[in-house]
Amino acid sequence: MTVAADHTDVGQVKARVQEQVVAGAFIERLAERIGAAVRASAVFGEPVEREGLTVIPVSRAMWGVGGGSGEKEGQQGLGGGGGGSVAPIGYIEVRDTGAEFKPIRDPRVFAAAGAAAAGLAALAARAIARRRA
Repeated sequence: MTVAADHTDVGQVKARVQEQVVAGAFIERLAERIGAAVRASAVFGEPVEREGLTVIPVSRAMWGVGGGSGEKEGQQGLGGGGGGSVAPIGYIEVRDTGAEFKPIRDPRVFAAAGAAAAGLAALAARAIARRRA
């Protein structure tokens, strides 16, 4: 591919995106694409059944999109983007007697909380020592 062809391709892409922005379809299309990747099936996994127990994995999904356009001194720009994440948070146990959500404890959260508590304790001890001096 030549450099001229690259510029033509870029120009064509810019023109299509600009048409979508003007028509109000750019953000909608972007949201549809990201939403298709971060969907309910990513949040609730396939149930697993064994010996009267069904386990349904549960995750938290978050996603967002944004875009915009503008002009300055005869120049025009536009763009957009988005992203998403899915993280496991627990599972649902289903038995004949009922269903119960069981959270997954993230050891990093406990480690961060412990470090924060230790830091606060050190600051408090330092403040007490200064008052006594």
